[in-house]
Amino acid sequence: MFENIGEIFLLFWRTLLSLPQAWRQRQKVFDQFFEIGNASLLMVCVLSFFIGAVIALQTGPVLVERGLASAVGGIVGISMAKELAPVMMAILIAGRIGSAMAAEIGSMRVYQEIDALRTMNINPVHYLVLPRLLAIAVALPMLVVFGILVGWLGGAVIADTNSHIAIPFQAFWANLRDVVELKDVANGVFKSFCFALIIGVVSCHQGLATIGGPRGIGRSVTKAVVNSIVLIVIFDYMLTRVLLK
Repeated sequence: MFENIGEIFLLFWRTLLSLPQAWRQRQKVFDQFFEIGNASLLMVCVLSFFIGAVIALQTGPVLVERGLASAVGGIVGISMAKELAPVMMAILIAGRIGSAMAAEIGSMRVYQEIDALRTMNINPVHYLVLPRLLAIAVALPMLVVFGILVGWLGGAVIADTNSHIAIPFQAFWANLRDVVELKDVANGVFKSFCFALIIGVVSCHQGLATIGGPRGIGRSVTKAVVNSIVLIVIFDYMLTRVLLK
C-alpha cells in the first residue's frame, strides 16, 4: 500500500514538472476534455436533478411539520453546493472516466506501446498522463457547477409540486439565496478540483502499472475505480475539516 502511495505521489510530481509541455499537448487536452465534459453532461444532469429532488422530498415534510417549511431551499442549496454535488460527480467520473483511463493506458502497457514510446524518446508522462490530468482538472469543476444548479432546480421542482411540501418557487429560491453564499459554492468547486487530481493520477498510475495481459487490465480498472472512490471519501473528510475552519 505504501509503495503504491509513493508511486502515485511520484507520478503526480513528474506530471507537475511536465506542465511546461502542456501547450504541445493542447490537442490531446482538448480531446480528453471533450470526452470527460461533453460526454458526461447528460448523466450529470440526470443524477444532479434527482439528488436535489430526493433531498427536498426527504427533508421537506419533516420541516413542514415543525413549521420550518421556508428552510427547505437552504438545506437543498447548502447540501448540494458543499457536499453532494462534488462527491457524487467525482464518483461518477471515477467510474466512467477513471476506468477508461486505466483501461486505455493499461492496454498500451500490456501490448508494449509504452515501451515503443520510450524507444522513440517520447516521455509517457508528457504524452499520456499530462493531457488527461489537465483535462479532468478543468472538466470536473465545471461539471460540478452545472450539477449544483441542476440539483437546486430539482429540489425547487419537487418542493413546488409535492403536496406534502407545497413551497412556491419564489419562497424556495429566496431561502436558498439567504443561506447559500458564494464561498459555499467555491468550497464545492475546490473539492471537485482536488478530487479530479486524485482520479487522474490514480487511474493513470494503475494503467502504467498494469501487468499480466487482459486479466491484468481488468484488475487495473477495478483498482483504479475502487482506490479513487476510497481516496475521494477520505480527502472529502479532510478537506471539510480544513474548509470549516
